Formats: sequence, C-alpha cells, structure tokens
Amino acid sequence: MEQDEMSQQLENQSDEAGNASANVPLPPRRARKSLSQGQAKGVSTFADRSARATLYPAQAEGAPCPTCGTMNGHNPNGGQMANFIYALGRVEPRFPTMAAEREFAQVTGRADTAGLTDRQALYNVLSQRENRYLTRQLCFVMTIEGMDTYILVPSEPGDTDLLVNTIRPAPTPGDVDIVIGSQGPIAPPEMCNGLQVPIVVFEQIYSFDRDTIIQALPRPETVQDEAAFRGAAAEVFDRIMQLADNAGASDEHRALNYLAARYPTIYAVTAEAHQRNFSLTGVEVRPSRLSGVRNIVDAIFSYTNRQTDFTEQHFVRVDVTEMFPFLVTRMQPFFER
Repeated sequence: MEQDEMSQQLENQSDEAGNASANVPLPPRRARKSLSQGQAKGVSTFADRSARATLYPAQAEGAPCPTCGTMNGHNPNGGQMANFIYALGRVEPRFPTMAAEREFAQVTGRADTAGLTDRQALYNVLSQRENRYLTRQLCFVMTIEGMDTYILVPSEPGDTDLLVNTIRPAPTPGDVDIVIGSQGPIAPPEMCNGLQVPIVVFEQIYSFDRDTIIQALPRPETVQDEAAFRGAAAEVFDRIMQLADNAGASDEHRALNYLAARYPTIYAVTAEAHQRNFSLTGVEVRPSRLSGVRNIVDAIFSYTNRQTDFTEQHFVRVDVTEMFPFLVTRMQPFFER
C-alpha cells in the first residue's frame, strides 16, 4: 500500500514539472530563427560567453597559471617580457623604400631650402607639421659604436617629435642620444630596407652632445682646477660609452648608462681621485646583496694610486627593476666582504 502511494506521488510530481515547462513562453519565431542561424555560423551568445568566461582548462603541473598576474619578468603565457633598454648612442633616419625617398625629394623640391646643407634641409622639412607623415614613413636606426643596434618605434604617435629632435641640423662627433624603452622582436626585412635588428618601442629620447653635458656638470668645491674636472668627467663618460657590448640591454649596462647621464657624483669622485694621484682603473657592476623582490645592482668604481698601486673602491646602488632606473644609495667607499 505504501509503495503504491509513493508511486502515485512521483507520477503527480512528474506531471506538474511537465506542465510547468510547457507553460514557459518561447521566443518569437523570427528570434528563434536568427538565433539558430547565429549558432550555425559559430556566433556565440552572451550566455555562452559568460559561461565560458568562468571556465578554465585544467592547469598542468609546472604550467603557468592563466589567471595569475605577472611577476618576475614573465607574462601570463609563460614567456619572457620585453627587455628594458637604456642605451647611449646615435639615432639616424633612413629611407626604408624608394617610394619614401622619392616622396621626400618631391616635398623638398617644393620647400625653401636654398643655402641649406642636406642635413639642414632634412631637418627643415621633417620639422614642419604638414610633413610629419614623412617622419612616420622613415625608419630610425640607433647605432652604438658605429654598429646598427636597434630600430626605434614610438609607443605613442605623438612621440615622433622626439625622433625629429635626433636630426641635428649641424651634427658633431660628440652627439649622443639616450633611448629608454622596451626591446621587442627582430625587425622583418621589409621594415627598414633589409636591416634585421631588434625593435625598440621607446618611451623617451634625450638628445644632447657630449660637450654640453660635460660643461653642465657641477664642479665640486674640492676640485679647484676647472679644466682638470672637465677632463676627468669626459674620461669617465667616454669609458662608459666604450664598454664592450654596451647595448643598454643588460641590467649592468642600463645602470651604468643611467649613472653616466643622471648622476654627476661619479665625475666628481673621479676628479678628486685624480687630484690625489689616483687613476680610474676599473668599472664593475654586480648584483647587490639587497636584491630580493627588487632588482638592485652595485656599480663599483676602482681607483689605483699611480705610485703605490694601492686600490680603493667606491660604489653606488641602482634599482633597475623597471624601465626607469633610480638611485638607491649614494656613492660611498666599498669594501670587499
């Protein structure tokens, strides 16, 4: 008897569920037709996308997490992020195609360039606002110690002004450009007339000449001879520029290039060492013991007495974790531990 009553209750619940589903209104026929066509074409509905947005494939052991944030220089897909660049060199414009060169020649023919050198005419044409489309057609190559090293691409279209500023109307051998940005892949052959070097997406470019930055350095009070200080500063700057393989891509070279451009104390310490008959005999950069979450390096400058061969060292700490390096500790004596 009890089994018959339970069976009757289950049949009643099944009938009620069927009636409830039968009372659910269906979408109009046209809507149903378009929906079925969209699904046939592979178009996903909002509900489908919402459902898939919360579903992730199982994570294999050792595989990167697809929903985790980036850290330690890795992107979510497990690949390395673009290397940061802080490079010292020269930026030169080049014509990537014959069409771009001919277009520039036609625009130059219509401009007033009488009495100008070729370099002055180039700057005069590209600096005019109506000719900025030509700047976007050129490729700008950064050379370091005479070697083609990077092809520069602005991160924002408005940063083409920085590229135009690298074109000096009267260039000198001491011209220097500082490029700060991120290194990308190797350029395809068609990008710059067959030149295949890494692309750098730059955020900032500083253009100056060597003599200007040397003259702008403040002379320390302990050094009375103005010419001696300028000479010492020029020696330090040239030595950093001529370091082997200094492409401004490694943490060590980025730190040194930052110090050469933004930290005048290294020039003052070198000039004071010359006053005490010491020579600059070495520049070394090594990871700092303070490195942990941050990437910090120690730049060590060695000075050797010309008579006794006694060597003293000074160091400065630089944080190179992100694109823009900055000072951690000021220059001070260094002792090996």
